[in-house]
Amino acid sequence: MATIQLKRVKGDFGFDAKDENGHTVRMDSSPESGGWDYGVRPMQMLLMGLGGCAGIDVISILKKQRQKVDDYKMTISGDREPGKEPSLWKDITVEFHLYGTVDEDKAHRAVDLAMSKYCSVAATLQKSGTKIKTKVFVHATNATK
Repeated sequence: MATIQLKRVKGDFGFDAKDENGHTVRMDSSPESGGWDYGVRPMQMLLMGLGGCAGIDVISILKKQRQKVDDYKMTISGDREPGKEPSLWKDITVEFHLYGTVDEDKAHRAVDLAMSKYCSVAATLQKSGTKIKTKVFVHATNATK
């Protein structure tokens, strides 16, 4: 069982969340909502979790396919349901940027597998009704990063 400890450390909403291995993440509300901009908003944390989960899966799949990934970047953007409480993620777009000697078809397949089969965060978001769109960009090793 995973266990997270959360402690308020700044203002009303500035929290440090720590996992059982001692890794810490800062969270806060927006200044408009009374926060101090101490850390990431909790809903943005979900997007970060999606990126980390999908990234691990995509790189793992490509390594098994003997693809050489020299660098890897993602851009994740999303829109939440307007005028609702709670306001869930409605639409998310994930851009995968792979740098190296990577077959484009294998890159697309790795992303499809990660998002439809392996990434638990993507599955969690999709079960809440979130539509996740992906874009895959493969850049040659000597391309500008």
